[in-house]
Amino acid sequence: MKCPKCNAEARDVARFCQRCHATLRYECPACRHEQRQGGKCERCGVDFLKYISSVVAIQQGEADLAHDRIEQRSSLLKNILLLPFNLGIPLFRQLMGASRSRRDR
Repeated sequence: MKCPKCNAEARDVARFCQRCHATLRYECPACRHEQRQGGKCERCGVDFLKYISSVVAIQQGEADLAHDRIEQRSSLLKNILLLPFNLGIPLFRQLMGASRSRRDR
């Protein structure tokens, strides 16, 4: 087979051109089907770019939720440790805000 970018000869099983390093075989991220063109899967019709961007968006949302939980816990711990110095006012505000947000859900 010939490379579509530089017209160099490449083996049929090669994933990349040895001369210009162009991609010769693409794998669908959803169904793992291998094909010669990128962009859209020939078998399941999934658009590669949209699929990958949706997976990244989901993982970013999960990471943001985990970060918020960690930040909330560390803020609670800090307020507990500072209880003797600030008379517990920030802790009281945080606990009242948490109970309001739970009721609003």
